[in-house]
This record gives sequence, structure tokens and C-alpha cells, in this order.
Amino acid sequence: MAGLEESDTDPTASAADPQGDPFLRTRFVVPARPVTFLRRERLVRHLDQALRTPLTMVNGAAGAGKTLLVADWAAARDRPVAWLTTDAAAQGPGMLWAYLLQALRASGTSLPAEIGCPADASRVTPQLLARLAAELSTLDRPAIVVLDEYDRVIDPEIAEQLEFVLHHAGDGLRLILVSRTEPLLPLHRYRAAGDLTEIRGAELAFTTEEAAELLELHGLRLPAHATQGLVDRTGGWAAGLRLCALAARQDPDPETYLKEFEADRTTVADFLLAEVLRRQPPETQDLLLRVSVLDRFRPELVNALTERTDAGPILAGLYRENAFVEHLGQDWYRLHPLFGEILRAHLRMREPGLEPELHRRAAHWLRGSGSLTETLGQGAAAGDWEFTAGALIDDLAIGWLFTGLRSDELAELFSRMAPEAASPATDLVRAARELSRRDLDRGLTHLRHAEQRLTAELGLTAGPGDAAEQALTAEWSPGEAPDLVAARLSCALLEALAARLTGAPGRAEWAAAAAETLCDRAPAHLLERHPELTALLLAHLGSARLWAGRFEDACAVLSRVAGSSAEASTALAREDSLGRLALIDYLNGWPGRAERKARAAVTETERHGLPKPSGSGMGRLVLAAVAVDRDDLTLARTLLDEAAESDPALRDPVMEAGRAIATARLHLARGDTRAALEAAERAVPAAVISPWAEGQTALVVSAAHLAEGRPETAVEVWQAVSDEQSAYAVGAARAQLAAGRPETAIDLLDGVRPEGRVGPAVTVRATLVRAQVADAAGDAATSRRLVAQALREARRDGLRRPFLEVGPWIRPFLDTVSPRVPAGGRLTPGGPASDGRPLPVVETLSGRELDVLRRLALTMSTEEIAADLFVSVNTVKTHLKSAYRKLAVNRRNDAVRRARELKLL
Repeated sequence: MAGLEESDTDPTASAADPQGDPFLRTRFVVPARPVTFLRRERLVRHLDQALRTPLTMVNGAAGAGKTLLVADWAAARDRPVAWLTTDAAAQGPGMLWAYLLQALRASGTSLPAEIGCPADASRVTPQLLARLAAELSTLDRPAIVVLDEYDRVIDPEIAEQLEFVLHHAGDGLRLILVSRTEPLLPLHRYRAAGDLTEIRGAELAFTTEEAAELLELHGLRLPAHATQGLVDRTGGWAAGLRLCALAARQDPDPETYLKEFEADRTTVADFLLAEVLRRQPPETQDLLLRVSVLDRFRPELVNALTERTDAGPILAGLYRENAFVEHLGQDWYRLHPLFGEILRAHLRMREPGLEPELHRRAAHWLRGSGSLTETLGQGAAAGDWEFTAGALIDDLAIGWLFTGLRSDELAELFSRMAPEAASPATDLVRAARELSRRDLDRGLTHLRHAEQRLTAELGLTAGPGDAAEQALTAEWSPGEAPDLVAARLSCALLEALAARLTGAPGRAEWAAAAAETLCDRAPAHLLERHPELTALLLAHLGSARLWAGRFEDACAVLSRVAGSSAEASTALAREDSLGRLALIDYLNGWPGRAERKARAAVTETERHGLPKPSGSGMGRLVLAAVAVDRDDLTLARTLLDEAAESDPALRDPVMEAGRAIATARLHLARGDTRAALEAAERAVPAAVISPWAEGQTALVVSAAHLAEGRPETAVEVWQAVSDEQSAYAVGAARAQLAAGRPETAIDLLDGVRPEGRVGPAVTVRATLVRAQVADAAGDAATSRRLVAQALREARRDGLRRPFLEVGPWIRPFLDTVSPRVPAGGRLTPGGPASDGRPLPVVETLSGRELDVLRRLALTMSTEEIAADLFVSVNTVKTHLKSAYRKLAVNRRNDAVRRARELKLL
């Protein structure tokens, strides 16, 4: 022991390591940076914190750029850094500390000879460590020590010794560990005390901008999308990016190469297989190859694939070692994307034919864990279509094909379904796919096949015509399997959709009733998990009732959907229902109410970020109809075009009739009566005639004939239409008045019972018919009073078209009945229409709106107006939007021009 103490303090011992060999100087050299090295300032700034904390850890996978980052940082210091590559640690604590002392001396740190040097490669005395710590604690400036490849240090004794020196050196030591693994140090204590700087793999990953700079250093300039794709594929892994860039430089088309390169045949694969996979024991290699078929995994799932029970500790160890296994939280892991891609290719080569079996095992395990999306993906990858379709149907997730969230993804997944797959579930999925694209013939064919198979599985016999009835309404037995209930409920949903698309309200009622009974038998937790199923059923029923003209019954179910919980899965059904509620308001003559509901519908799908085109488009269609009533024809055209980009599964007769009628009204407003008549002919597309579609079509056709001077033809239009509805009575009265029968016109208006549900779009037109009758009778006072009444009613909803439709007799009254109020607060008649006719009063501009308009006339920007009025920019925008609406314009130049015409400026 005395000899060892003497050796520890022998000043000549520092010339060689404990084995008497010269120190290998390469272990003390800061690695050189390649010419294509990219200095990343965000990481350098973070690493600068190493000067403020005793311990710094740079921890990442092989090739993550750890060593080069720290080397670049060290080379830029204004004082030397002690660098040690710790491959000497494998020979014992004595060898490591001998090299560490030499690294300090080589960097210029003055250490007295009394500290000594370990004489035994396998051990170091506590006295030497104490002398070293005491000496470091006296330094004016802390010694900076970098231990590279610290993952080679696996001896707990070395970690304890290092912790002792670090603790007792105080402010005299700044230790930086560069490692693939978590070091054996009490990191939690350093974190709690704020004495630890950490840079981990996620931070080491290259951003898209950094990757673009790195590629440029390699002479490559790629479009932003190509760079982003490469970053996504490599996970921002530094070595992967560099190796890909080097390979791409040799290709005549680098962009295509980087997009399509086969990872398993590149130097990237060689690197990962050598540095990561082959370093692992055989059982771990087998585990990594098997989990490569999964996007994410947890120990229980991995055990199912490996048929072992040791996945938990292996995965935890791989994560600690930064072996390209990432921890996602809650016991879930995933492989680095490029590593997974290479492993899958390696699996196919090493174990041909095993991949489908692994997908099958994963699908069955996931089915039991409740992860339906992953179950479907794994089942499809295994080619087990009956299982995959069955999982979708059994979970009551058939509505996913219609929600807009996963619709395209699932349609693509099941497009690969083999034609020989035959079960009620596969037929139901095929039917749903076709109906979602509005292919009624194919969809109904598959639906009938599913119902026939279900009837057989229920032990019933049915002919071709009554399979659906048997499948949906068969008596329930206590022993009926849950999957049969789910399949029958899915049938009911598709039957309701088919009834809606074909305009068959009776069939929709029958399907909805069957669904309600089946819901009582279905597992409650599945119905709660899939609220879209109930929402879609009610939306289909409500639309079918709307087509039948049963507005109150339709509102009852559509309001339930619109008021349901704001979940993304029901957003499409809520949007559709809100749009149809808006249509009902519009048909009842309430454009203001219709506009509010329609705007809510438009924002519903946007709020949840559903892909476009998404939604029925009904909200925009109603907004277009309201815009026509307000004579904003440009806006109406834009909205009609946008409404055309709608979900095919929701293009039912209600939608088609609404689009045809709104288009016809727009043509009529523009004076193109021929186009209006052609559009109106397309308003009743279904076998079951809709009373409101027929009545609204008659309104357009009658108005077109009146515009072309054919009043008697306009009267004939109403002979086949009931005039019990107020709107239709007004249309018929206009025709009778034009045909010279004013008494008949008044009788028609008097014969309608006011039900309190008719809004200003109808009552204003009725009042104008009475005013025209009074004018024709020479009663100017009554006519003026009625026109003023109509103007007051129209003002609230901004109605303009009713005054443009009635003809030239009203022009003198519009100039005389507008009430006068003090300057700055007068009611503003609109400017002249395209044909030169004056437009009626719409709404008063507020004083603040006039203030904004005056500054607008001075060509001030929105920001300048806000500053001048001491209000926010958003407040100015609100005033502008309101002023635009009241002036019936869409642009600031038009607003200024219109205001000047009205003598407001």
C-alpha cells in the first residue's frame, strides 16, 4: 500500500499511463470540424450555459452531431478546454483518471505534482481525488473539462468518483459529458438545484431552415417542400442529412434522389446497422426488427410480436442508450423514422414472409386495447380485410367514413380491400364508400348484399325485396352477438343516408325508427365513443323531413344535432344541420336569422380544421340567397361557386333544389330570365316532389314570366301550387295584379292566415302588392304609407330586391317617403341600381361609422384611422364592415363613392 501511495505522488509518473505506456495524444485533441460543418447558433447559445452550471450533458443518438457541436463550441472559447475521449475508461478507473489529469495539464491547467497519478489502471485512491478536488476549488477561473463518448463509462465506481470531484471542486470545475446514454450520475439533484445544462436529441435535430443551410454547404439547393420532406424522413438526424447530401451530390437529379432514395441501400443504412443494430444482443436485434412494422409500440404489444415477456426492460434500455428508440410517454415508444424504414427492409430480407404475420398479431392486440385507428392500419397491412372491416363496424365507427376527419384516409385504406373478402362488414364498408361518393347504384347494391348476409346470420329467410326490413327490424334475442347489433345499426345509418339522397322521407323515417330501437341494444360506451353515428342519423332524418316540407319536425331533430357537444367528429353533421335550419328560416322569410345560422354553419367545419371541400355547403348557399335579396349579386355569385365544393354524400335533393333556386334568383336579378327558367327546371330532382321546392320554383318561374310581360302565363304557374303558404299567396297575388285583377290579388292576400312564422322577406313583398293596388286605384296616400311601412320592415334585414322587383311605379314613392333626420344620422337610401333605379333606405350610419368614412375618403390606412380616432384597428374594421353592409358595397373606394352620392361626405 505504501508503494502505491508513493507512486500516486511520484511527479515522474505523469509522463505515462498506469501501464507505463505513453499517453495517446489523440485522446486529448478537440475533433476537427469538416468543411461542410454548419454552426448552429441556437445550440451554441444553449451550450454557453455550461459556463454557469457545474454539469452539462449533451445526450443524443449516434450521429446526432453531439461531438462536433461541443468541439465547435470549445474551439471558439477564449481559453483552453480540457478534452478527453473516454475510451480509456474500459481499462478501469485508474486509467480514466490518469488520462483526465493529463487532459487538464495538456489544456494548460496548472496542477501541482503533489496530486500525483494513479499507478494502477484498475483503481484510484480517494486521496488523489480529494487532492484534485481541493486544487480545482482554488482556481480563479473554472477548468472546463469535456468527456466525449462518455457512454463508454459503464463502471458505477467511476461515476461515484466523478461525482465526488465535481461536488468538492465547487466553482473550480465545469464538466461537460457528451454521451449516447444517460450517465450514471444523480442528475435529479443537479436538475432540482438548477446546476445542470441539458441538450438532448430533440434539440440536436436539424430544423428545416438549418437543413437547407447544410445542404447548401454541400452544393445543393432544394425547394422548401423537398427540404421539409427530407427533414421529416430523417427526423432531422445530423448524420442522416449529411450522408444523404453526400450521396445526392453524385446524382444528376438531387431533388428526386432525396425524395425517392431507398434507405436500405445507402450509406445511411450501413451506418445505422453497424452503429446501432449490430451493437445489440441477438434478442434485442430480433425485437427491433419486429417492432419496425409499428408506428408506435409499448411493452405488451412488443411481447405479442416477439412471443416473449422481456420487452419492458429492453425498450427502457434502448431508450436510455439513445439507440434510435424514442419514448412518447405513458409507456409508448417509437423508432426513429429512418431507422424504422431500414429495419423493415432488413426484416424482409432476413425473415421473408414474417411481416404480414406481425401486422396480424399487432392488429389483434390493438383491437383489444381500444386503439381502433391503429387496428385498422395493421389489419389492412396484414391483408385481413374481414377482420379490418369487422373492427370498424363492431366499434360503431361506420360514421368515420362521413365525418371529414378520417374519411379520405379510410376510403384510401379500404380501396385496397380484396374483392373476395365477403362478410356483412366488408359489404357495409363498400356500401359506405360508394354512398360517401354519391354512387347510389353501387352503394345500394353493396348495402343489399350486406343485409342479405345479415338476414342469413340472424337465422332468417328473406327474399330480395325484404332483406333490409328483416335485417333492421328482426326481433332481438338475448343471445344475439354484439357484432350483429353493430352491423344492423350501421345498416340503419346507410339506409337513412340512401333515403335522404333519393328524396324518400318515408324510408328515412323507417330507418331512423329502426336505428332508435337498435341503439337501445348497442353497448352504451360505444355510442358515447362515436357521437357522430347519432348525429349523422338525425341529420339525415332532418333533411328528409325538410325535403317533405315538414319544417317543424325537421327543426326538432336538426336542432338536436346543431346543439350537440362541439366535438370534431360531429362538426360535419352540425354544419349540415345549421345550414338546413338556416334554409328553413330563409324559406319562412327571415333572412337575418338565416344569415346568422348560415354563418355559424360556415365556421363550424373551419373551426375544427376539417379538410376542404368539407361540409354540405348549405350555409354558403343560404348566404348567397340572402345576398340576392340584398342585391349584392357579386357576393351571391361567389358564395354559390363556393357552395358547389361540397361533400358528395350531402348533395341531396334539398341541396340541389336550394342551389337551383338560388341560381335562378340570381339570374332573375341580373335580368337573364331565360337562364333563370333553365335553372328553375332543375329544382325538383327527386322522385318524391317537395312542396316547398315546387312552390319556390313557381315563385321564380312566375317572376320570370312577369319580367317578360306574360302575366297570364305567370297566373297559370300558380294553378298547380297551393296558395295556403304566405309566400306563394304573395307570388300568386303579384301575378293576378299584373294580369289586371287587383281584387283577386287582395283576396289572395286576405285569405292567408297569419301564423306568426312569416318573416319580412314575405311581409314586405305582400305590403308592396297592397301598395301597388292602392297606387293603381289612385290612393297615393295609402300607397305612400304602405311603401314607408315596407321600407321600415326591410331596413332591419337589409332587403333591397323586393323594391327592385315591383316595377317603375314605386320610384316616386322612394324619393318622398324616406324619413329625414339630422345631418350625420339620416337614413341612407342605397345608390342607384345597375338599371338606374333608386334603391330604398336600408339602415342608418352611426356617427362613428361616418367618422371612419371621412378618414377613408382621405385615403388613410386602417392603422392611421385607428390612431387618429384613438381606437384599435379591430374596432375600425368593425365600423368599416358595418358601413359597407349599410351602403351595400364591398370595397373602400365604392364606399367613399356611394357616401358622396348620398351626400354623406
